[in-house]
Amino acid sequence: MAFEKGQQLPLQTFRVTRADLIRYAGASGDFNPIHWSERTAVGVGLPGVIAHGMYTMALAGRAATGWAGSADAVLDIQARFTRPVPVPDTDEGTEVEFTAVVKSVSEDGLVTFDLTAICAGEKVLAQARAVIKQI
Repeated sequence: MAFEKGQQLPLQTFRVTRADLIRYAGASGDFNPIHWSERTAVGVGLPGVIAHGMYTMALAGRAATGWAGSADAVLDIQARFTRPVPVPDTDEGTEVEFTAVVKSVSEDGLVTFDLTAICAGEKVLAQARAVIKQI
């Protein structure tokens, strides 16, 4: 895919369930109870169980990979966490939607995207950006 400055990239949506959080906890070693215990999460002032921040970043990386066309084309990805991603205890869980706009395309084929991540109508990442190498 050839990228042009200002180009809006297609929406990518990822579903997140409590089962995903359990698998991520096992893979990452992050068993903080705010990611699996409703009682604990609410007790510390959260709206309920929330996704791991780095899981949300992994989804951003997955979106960038989708736009880039290959995982090895993604050179950098960064963001600030602005809101948690609440994950209800349902089979459907929640969805996180990613969109991006091409901010720049360099002569050596580096493409910078500004990403937007939305969950339940709220932006969950700020200053989110990915850099890829056009393939």
